Amino acid sequence: MSDEHILVVDDDPRLLRLLQRYLSENGYRVSTALDALAARDVLQRIQPDALVLDVTMPGEDGLSLTNSLRKDGLSLPILLLTARGEPADRIGGLEAGADDYLGKPFEPRELLLRLRAHLRRVVPALPVVDEVPDILRLGELEFDVKRGLLSGPQGAVHLTGGESALLGVLTSQPGTVLSREAIAKALEMDEIGERAVDVQVTRLRRRIEVDPKEPRFLHTVRGKGYVLKPGR
Repeated sequence: MSDEHILVVDDDPRLLRLLQRYLSENGYRVSTALDALAARDVLQRIQPDALVLDVTMPGEDGLSLTNSLRKDGLSLPILLLTARGEPADRIGGLEAGADDYLGKPFEPRELLLRLRAHLRRVVPALPVVDEVPDILRLGELEFDVKRGLLSGPQGAVHLTGGESALLGVLTSQPGTVLSREAIAKALEMDEIGERAVDVQVTRLRRRIEVDPKEPRFLHTVRGKGYVLKPGR
């Protein structure tokens, strides 16, 4: 049995039972909730390692709950489930702060693989150039490249899985302009599109920039992509 604990939130009791059984059989501890209100109650009592969350629920929907949890500083991986699988809907999920988006109906095996990837914080990054230091400075912040940890004067800076993955990709080649296509491929966002990269860049800037509208470190290169320029 794994020590990792998954909270699954969906208003379909049948699906909840299916996912609880499947994830339990694959070694995870699983808690369930039928709506956002019940999920908040569970989160008062436990600290899960990941959240699987339905978008369309009575009362507070999954997007609103995701956005609220992120504003409260919750940094665990959030994977959204929805019958609305259009790219625009997926972008909306990423903008709310989700790490991943799975359209219904889905194969439980795919959900399991995606969860494992986010729980490992695996970053399928571009090749790291030899001269990248172990620690990169971003003003008052420091990013530990090998450990994937961002910290500042007040301690650790909590990143979502998507933000951490993007920063990992950018720090693999600091000072090099990376195209949206290359970043999307490294982050396994090909099917969502390059717009998803823009969303994650916007979110990451809020973490590392004093003024996200006038970035010092994460720059847009018009027509080419993005480049990270570490410094004090």
